[in-house]
Amino acid sequence: MKIDILTLFPKMFKGPFAESIIKRAQEKELTKIKIHDLRKWTKDKHQTVDDRPFGGGPGMILMVEPIYQALKELRQKQTKTILLTPQGKIFKQTMAKKLAKEKHLIFICGHYEGVDERIRKHLVDEEISIGDYVLTGGELPAMIVIDTIIRLIPGVLKKEEAVKNESFTNNLLEYPQYTRPAKFKGWQAPEILLSGNHQKIKEWRQKKAKEKTKKRRPDLL
Repeated sequence: MKIDILTLFPKMFKGPFAESIIKRAQEKELTKIKIHDLRKWTKDKHQTVDDRPFGGGPGMILMVEPIYQALKELRQKQTKTILLTPQGKIFKQTMAKKLAKEKHLIFICGHYEGVDERIRKHLVDEEISIGDYVLTGGELPAMIVIDTIIRLIPGVLKKEEAVKNESFTNNLLEYPQYTRPAKFKGWQAPEILLSGNHQKIKEWRQKKAKEKTKKRRPDLL
């Protein structure tokens, strides 16, 4: 998968994309991530990417022309363009699974007071939000969405079955997990997990996953 990111703050991505699973995915050439400074597609000496909104109002909004020029250069036949914005659909695991099958994704990181509405209407295929709260820009949401997508690409995780049994798969949160030592400061791991009875363990995990989901996320059931 090829991923292009349009941002005003490219340095923000250096740490998160240079560690852990995303780093390994790039080293394996399972994904190629390129971060672009949107100012590259400006025409004036000040590299202006934003301006005051017509009709007045607070803040600055991203201009349509730099975004248009960037997409004109970067888009391919199979490209899907995504705008990170509070107005978008709330990001969920089901969306991540669909996006993980795409060949080429372009992420536009919104900033300031918003973006020119013509970007939303004419230049993007999908709008995504990571939740109902306010951030300074779309950079952190882009990192979250990309991290979620990349780990679903076949070959990225060492044990691909891990993806099948984690939270939000089959509309369930993940069951409780324990590891050594079995007893610590009087806190005992459930005996069933130490029994070696795989059928009983499977039933226990399913039951606990449903209990946890009902308690914390009843909307999933």
